[in-house]
Formats: sequence, C-alpha cells, structure tokens
Amino acid sequence: MKYAKITGWGNYVPPLLMTNDDMSQIVDTNDEWIFSRSGIRQRHYAHVSTGKMAWLACERALAAAGVSAEDVDLIILGSTSPEEICPNTASYIKNELGAKKAAAFDLNSACTSWFYGVNVATDMIRAGSISKALVVGSERISLAMDWQKRESCFLFGDGAGAVLLEASDERAGLVSSHMSCVPDSRECLHLPSWGMSPLHYTDDIFISLNFEGQEIFKSAVKGMSDSIANVLEREGLTPDDIDLFIPHQANIRIIQALAKRLNFSIDKVVVRIDEYANTSAASIPLALCDALTDGTIKPGMTILTATFGAGLTCGAGIIKWGDRVSPVNISDENIPEFEGTVFDLMADSFTHYGIDAKHLLTKA
Repeated sequence: MKYAKITGWGNYVPPLLMTNDDMSQIVDTNDEWIFSRSGIRQRHYAHVSTGKMAWLACERALAAAGVSAEDVDLIILGSTSPEEICPNTASYIKNELGAKKAAAFDLNSACTSWFYGVNVATDMIRAGSISKALVVGSERISLAMDWQKRESCFLFGDGAGAVLLEASDERAGLVSSHMSCVPDSRECLHLPSWGMSPLHYTDDIFISLNFEGQEIFKSAVKGMSDSIANVLEREGLTPDDIDLFIPHQANIRIIQALAKRLNFSIDKVVVRIDEYANTSAASIPLALCDALTDGTIKPGMTILTATFGAGLTCGAGIIKWGDRVSPVNISDENIPEFEGTVFDLMADSFTHYGIDAKHLLTKA
C-alpha cells in the first residue's frame, strides 16, 4: 500500500504587523479585551496576492524536500480568498513555479481547505494516479475586514503554508482522516456577496462578515470532537497515544476546550494564534512549519490535527511523521517588503468604511 509522506514544508508570513494596540486606533477596543477573548496579540497583513504568497510557500516546500517543480504532478490551493474564481489561482502558482506537468485546482471549504486538500491529494497518491503533490493554504483575509464590526474585525490575518506529499512505502503522512459538515449551521459564519450571487456590476461591494460567536463555538467544538473520536477509533488510538496536537488556530478558547475534552496538557498543543490570529486555510500549515522550525516535531511522532470552517465544515486527521525534520535545502526566493506602514497598506480599506485614514497615518 502506498502512503503520502510529507517530505517538504514551507511558509510565507507577511512582515507587516497589525498589533492589538494598532487595532485600538481603528475600533473601540484594546489589547486586554482582544487577548482575553481570543488569545490574539497581533496579525500579519499582506501587500501581495494570495497566489504570490502561495507561490513562495511552495518554493520553500520544494526546496525543503529537494524536489524540482517539474516533478510535481498536482498543485492544490486551499483558500477562501483566491484572486479570481476563473481561472483558478492554483494555475498561477503552477506557472510561477515552472511545474509544467502539474494539474492544478483550487479547493474552498473555508478554514478547512488546506486539510481537505491534503485528504484529496493523499487519496490520489494512494490510488496511484499521482506521486507528488503540493498542497498549500494561502489567505489574504485582511481584504474582507469590516472595520465597523468590533466583534470580528480583529480575528483574522494573512499568510501561506505548504507541504509536499510524495508516494512512499513507509507508513507516513496522513494515515487516517475524517471530514464532515455540521448540518443547519451554515449561516453562523458567512461572507455575503463574497462571490457571484448576487452579481455586482459596480465597484460598490460592501463585504461584511456575519459572525455568531456562541453558535460557532458550540458547533466547532462538537464537530471537531466527533471527527477526532472517529479517527482515534479507526486507528485504535487513545489521546495518550498522541504526541502532538495541531488544531486550527481560530480562538484560544476553542483550542482549550478541545484540549480539555482530550485531557491533553497544553504542552502537547501547538498554539500560534497569538502570533498569526486566524489565518483560515493557512493556519494549520503555518503552525506545522513553526513546530518543525523550533524542534517541537520529532521523527516518528504521531500528530493529531483538527479543523473547522464556515459551512460549518469540520475534520480531523492522524499524521505519522517520517524520520526527517530538517529541510534538505533552503530556497533563496523571497518577496520584496512593503514600503510603508500597515496603516498605509490598509488606507483604502479604512476609507471605504468611513475611518479617518489620514489621522491614522499621522499617528503611525
């Protein structure tokens, strides 16, 4: 039986920071209020597109694996914020990489998109239809912030994370998974007009996130818990057999609730929401890359992951790590930094929502 071993990993984190103190200049809030409710201290905002961030994360994943782009069979972009609906953004990534023979498609299941993409690529490798796949989660959610909504505008950040999966006889990679969708919970996390229905023929598009926090919390914890129970039972494992837990980084309270249900010590949980906020489809691969960089992931570890997103899509999986935790090579590719402050970057967005951008620029 073939497995889809993770042999490469890479990320891109935009250098511009929007701290909680910065956020307090835009809306009526403060660091203590945000951190106590979410665990977030800051978020990174991108000055380049979803596709550009994804390209660099993929370049770094290929270098880490020591694999040429020309050998890649498939590229899957998991994202809620692709550059266009047609053509797909994955085709842009393919062309930028020079992955000439690769098929390419986007997958959108909101925050679960990267995990669902890993499921799809893993099953294709097991079926023998491909042997190498890049799966990248990339998001520029800062474009969709409604600065009039104090309860949700601070939650999201930008970034990208990617893995390379390769066919292997070694039992490694995503060895068991479960995907689900909580019924009748679709409207509690919703971006109306983030698409083609209704069609808009002017530039006057008002994007505003519908966010029902209590309902999301309840549905997310139950949905992820059910998926976790499914994969643990399928693998004949108990929580004691798990070496590391890498959950979707949406809210520290959700992470803590899951850890409590599993009787996990927080030392076994990778928490990066303080650094990145909720980066949607990029959140798990970003946390995974950090855990490799800082030495948290060890050879042979049994890793549990769980995720949820708008829909409400849910899922969980068991990842068996291989014997290599260091990159084969380091890519020299990079993205030039933005010349200005985060307030310069977001000036048009602030103005759209009636915020005095000039005042903010003066303060910066």
